[in-house]
Amino acid sequence: MNIVSANSTAIARAVELIKQGKLVAIPTETVYGLGADAKNPEAVKRIFAAKDRPADHPLIVHIPDKAALDDWAIDIPEPVWKLAEQFWPGPLTIVLKKHPDVPFEVTGGQDTVALRVPNHPVALSVLKAFGGGIAAPSANRFCRISPTLASHVEEELGDKVDMILDGGACQVGLESTIADLSGEQPRLLRPGQISKSEIEELLGITLQLPENKEKILAPGMMNVHYSPITETLLCTPTQVEIVLRGDAFQHQHKMGILGYARKIDSDLFERIIIMPDDVNAYAHELYGKLRELDHAGLDLILVEQPPQTEEWRAVNDRLGKASKPLPTGSESSLLETTVFDAIASVFISGIGGC
Repeated sequence: MNIVSANSTAIARAVELIKQGKLVAIPTETVYGLGADAKNPEAVKRIFAAKDRPADHPLIVHIPDKAALDDWAIDIPEPVWKLAEQFWPGPLTIVLKKHPDVPFEVTGGQDTVALRVPNHPVALSVLKAFGGGIAAPSANRFCRISPTLASHVEEELGDKVDMILDGGACQVGLESTIADLSGEQPRLLRPGQISKSEIEELLGITLQLPENKEKILAPGMMNVHYSPITETLLCTPTQVEIVLRGDAFQHQHKMGILGYARKIDSDLFERIIIMPDDVNAYAHELYGKLRELDHAGLDLILVEQPPQTEEWRAVNDRLGKASKPLPTGSESSLLETTVFDAIASVFISGIGGC
């Protein structure tokens, strides 16, 4: 096992490994990142190989402070400095036109680069000691559940990573917000803890949302991502009630449920996990609880959808990418039939993966 407690000695060793072109998993406030020297194309290629990630998917470059922006980006608009002043260090990634010295291996062949200053003492210590940018996507296999503990990284990547710095549980638990300010129209590419409305209020603008089937400009833009291996269905509260009333699958299949803020007492499920009604607490626990259900030997995971409000945008984004929604019907009888038919089809054929 290559998990090492993130003390000063371990951090110094991690920096040396990164300088040698090796891979080091680093804790951030969002999720654990798989770090490599962002100016070393061969080291960056190792990230893609370890994750089995397509080479045209850009990576986020972590930098030690906002002063480093000029080393990685050009034509930086004034609003970027406002965002950096307000939200860095923090869970906000900004997409800008890349500096000519930034390898295309980092940017997925594109002329933009995604930059962030993480708000975690270990990550910042590594960055400052390294003195450069560290490319660090989530330290998991491509499309799978992001790691929020060092043990999750070990489970996902094993000996593909040269060192795992253990900095404890990630505070936020969801990946960073990604705002694209590389063009004329600012856009929100991925929601996160820093909300769309917070950015809009600070800058006095409206952020556009990406269109479906748009080119992958930043991490997390795929329709399927952050997903368990076990088939997972996203259900409305009404659909959950229908499942709880029925007994069509009683004792035939092993099902688990990730419920939202209420008691569920039913022997229909092998494993029941109830999530909190506070959005930050929910986000903090989400990936760990999905991983727990994924390891429970289940045939199917049901996820009860939390509120569909602006506050819950990031959580619902991740749930939507980690699962397939159950279809709905217009009448209650039709809805009930649709729900059970949909679940039955999963057991027969499966949903499919990333």
